[in-house]
Amino acid sequence: MLTEPRSGRLTAWGNALLAGLVPPDDAASSIVGDDAVHRVEGLPQEPAPVGLTLALGRLRRLGVTGLRLALPAPGHPLGLSGPAEFNARALEAEEAVVCHGAAFGLVPEVSSAGPAGDAHVEVVWRCLPVREAPPADVPSLGEAERELAEALREATEVLSRLDVAASGPVAEAAIDAYRARAEAGQEVLAPGYPPRAVRVLELARRVGLLMSVAKDGHGGAVSASEMAARAHALRPVERTARRAQVAAYNSVVEAREMR
Repeated sequence: MLTEPRSGRLTAWGNALLAGLVPPDDAASSIVGDDAVHRVEGLPQEPAPVGLTLALGRLRRLGVTGLRLALPAPGHPLGLSGPAEFNARALEAEEAVVCHGAAFGLVPEVSSAGPAGDAHVEVVWRCLPVREAPPADVPSLGEAERELAEALREATEVLSRLDVAASGPVAEAAIDAYRARAEAGQEVLAPGYPPRAVRVLELARRVGLLMSVAKDGHGGAVSASEMAARAHALRPVERTARRAQVAAYNSVVEAREMR
């Protein structure tokens, strides 16, 4: 399922803060979400980890004017620009934030503490130098929207060939259930994002939900070989959805660059 990554929350609400659209405490609270605490380690002139509010202020003073999301996967360094150390950490985490205006990047390191059933999550954002270069394979919003529309058609055709009730009432009910769990209490993006970005992100999530329904075995036979066939057939669609997700989160920075 295409969920909201922590790096997405930091990108969206960090951009809203940098644009002066939300107070620092509101931005930090939205980024932390249900986690216990977030800290940033490795910031220049900060010998110890610091809280999000102080960290975002420090990044602004260092010249950061915007934040971009990266969602790399093996063989697909989506949103990254190097160097190798940063890319390796981002790939291990499967997400990262790349600063615009100053050559820094942030990778989350997530840990859980406490007894089972009452554990709390702590996140340390590791600040590292990055290469100032265009991010890898990120489409424009317009490209992402067109690609998603085609991907949704392709996914429906593929699932139909594989005997999955991709557009029937069973799958629709499953999609509604996934959406209710995934989006309960969540806000789409943050203040300052254009309506088209929200639309692209919502469509990307729908494609992701459809992939989850297929993988969970709704409709048709679900032997191991058939599940493997579904995963292989849908891999390009998942890649398109991730590219669109990154395009949506990065749209405010990309729009600023085009002015």
